[in-house]
Amino acid sequence: MNWKVRIGINPLSWMNDDLPSLGGDTPLDTALKEGAEIGYAGFELGNKFPKTGPALKARLDAYGLACVSGWYSGFLAQADAGSDDQALAAEAERCKPHMDRLRHNGVDVVVYGECAGTVQGQIGTPVSRRPRFADDAAWQRYAWRLDAFGAHLLECYGIRLAYHHHMGAQVESPQDVDRLMALTDPRKVFLLFDTGHAYYGGAANPAALLKKHVARVAHVHCKDVRPQVIAQARQGDWSFLQGVVNGIFTVPGDGALDFEAVLRTLRDAGYQGWLVVEAEQDPAIAPGYAYAKKGYETLRALVERLGA
Repeated sequence: MNWKVRIGINPLSWMNDDLPSLGGDTPLDTALKEGAEIGYAGFELGNKFPKTGPALKARLDAYGLACVSGWYSGFLAQADAGSDDQALAAEAERCKPHMDRLRHNGVDVVVYGECAGTVQGQIGTPVSRRPRFADDAAWQRYAWRLDAFGAHLLECYGIRLAYHHHMGAQVESPQDVDRLMALTDPRKVFLLFDTGHAYYGGAANPAALLKKHVARVAHVHCKDVRPQVIAQARQGDWSFLQGVVNGIFTVPGDGALDFEAVLRTLRDAGYQGWLVVEAEQDPAIAPGYAYAKKGYETLRALVERLGA
């Protein structure tokens, strides 16, 4: 195979950090064992993973797995964080344990999720009530902070900041992604492209949005969608977690998205990072092993065909 990508998975197929009632009793080792058996090369992190670099490496090594990356909850958009320098200093201090854990495991990209004011984890708050930047000055101030934090991560840890556009947060829609990419430095801030969040956020054709920004992409979440459920979510003004419980997302090959177009766009641009299956579902309805296997087999077949 000529295309140098690796296929990983997020533990959300087995257990959900934001909604522990979904697979909360499933041991981490169940996910690791089953993921390795299916053929995944690595895992993204979740709350059940060891908190130190050496312990994490030992746990993953036991199953022949790599650490793909890990979500980092950032608060650079927090309005009351003081001056820009104070906000940056606080973030730089707070991120140390997480970045040290990633660096110890050879990870060179971190999933940055903006959590200041986000409603993504509030099951009673509709996505429509997500936070938004007040004006151009607020956007520009946020971009400066992201650039500075991205530069810090590169200098101190050799880790790239991959920004996760996410439902319920400031950067959700295709227009938000366009603006963030325009305002930030391409040498300091990179993009985590999430197919499911792109579609749910308003990109009817995620591959077209990807093509606009593929040069900035440092990480990819492969998440399929059920459009009929998204339509219900929009009509009913659901929260993000209501959507998860009701099956908005699923694994590649089980929904409506054209993953061949997405992967072809990545291949043609020379992308060589991870393709991560990430699909928040209720494992009681969508069993972890079966759906993780379907997602892997879908991506593996496409990668082999496109890389032949």
